[in-house]
Amino acid sequence: MKLTVVGGGSTYTPELIDGFARLRDSLPVTELVLVDPAADRLALVGGLAERIFAKQGHPGKIVTTSNLDEGIDGADAVLLQLRVGGQAARGQDESWPLECGCVGQETTGAGGLAKALRTVPVVLDIAERVRRTNPDAWIIDFTNPVGIVTRALLSQGHKAVGLCNVAIGFQRKFAGMLGVTPEEVALDHVGLNHLTWERGVTVGGENVLPKLLASHSAELAADLKLPAELLLQLGVVPSYYLRYFYAHDEVVREMLDKPSRASEVAAIEKELLDLYADPALDEKPALLEQRGGAYYSEAAVALASSLLNDTGDVQVVNTLNNGALPFLPDDAVIEVPATVGAGGTTPLPISPLEPLYAGLVANVTAYENLALEAALKGGADRVFTALLAHPLVGQIEYANQLTDKLLAHNREYLPWA
Repeated sequence: MKLTVVGGGSTYTPELIDGFARLRDSLPVTELVLVDPAADRLALVGGLAERIFAKQGHPGKIVTTSNLDEGIDGADAVLLQLRVGGQAARGQDESWPLECGCVGQETTGAGGLAKALRTVPVVLDIAERVRRTNPDAWIIDFTNPVGIVTRALLSQGHKAVGLCNVAIGFQRKFAGMLGVTPEEVALDHVGLNHLTWERGVTVGGENVLPKLLASHSAELAADLKLPAELLLQLGVVPSYYLRYFYAHDEVVREMLDKPSRASEVAAIEKELLDLYADPALDEKPALLEQRGGAYYSEAAVALASSLLNDTGDVQVVNTLNNGALPFLPDDAVIEVPATVGAGGTTPLPISPLEPLYAGLVANVTAYENLALEAALKGGADRVFTALLAHPLVGQIEYANQLTDKLLAHNREYLPWA
């Protein structure tokens, strides 16, 4: 079995390598190819990957290359974890929206739109090359904004599934609180990528979410930086990203008063690369936990295994709506539990979504459709329309200013601009 990771020179990759090594029984990879244009980073990450495999007795071969076509040739699955423009572009995404009093974040709001515009054309080019080389290969997208990128892939007929670590993170957290194994915990996880709510937590056929909230609301609220009273009133656990909507102005004030997440990650990455250069290091370092993406490896291995081994089990993925949420178009991409097998993904039946959540989901879905149109066709007018539709912007003055700023900061990535 050959798997290819595009963006394999990421400091994030050893988390994935560790998962492939530990979980090799469910996903017996014989060749793992790391593709990245940054040869220096790729050499460091590739060397550590080889040492991790060797330490854990994994017989698979690690291959590194800067040649995309060579890397994807014959792959059974291609994992996408790229960042167009690197942390420098992310730093801009997190800064210029704040000049208009809007949240600066890489996956939502104006910054998220900028990342989508940079990313979608690159991902579609990669996917088309995968299709020409090996049309049977699955594409697993972990590249943000996952919902828009996955929708772009599926709109062009690619065999693609989107993946996020929010659901598996909640599953692990709830399991720890309840004293059960993660496999015993099933989530009623519903919404869009980075716009989801846990409406139920089932263990042994019982929804234990009310008990969980009653005993752990303070701890959960502290992690989410939301009021415990809100969780108890709603009876759900929102994802962390809902804070950008529920406490937007508070978040903006915080962002103005502290270094950007991009600068923090850049500093962590520098330390990680120094660690990766140590030939004695043969495991993922503890510092990697601060990089983000907890449990990504488990989620990625589980998804790849289900697609390639036709397991038919249930996982939370980003997939086509196809009537699962009847108020959304069929071609919307939603993030919900779905059965996963060789034929793809099929959402499980979803109980009606409460108006409080459905309204926001419908609004952001409309924005994502306009964002994808802007990414595919270009044009300042399309950028303006997408921003005007976004609930974190939504005003003519802001949409005009943010359009100008977005284009000014991204001209090198947007030929049409």
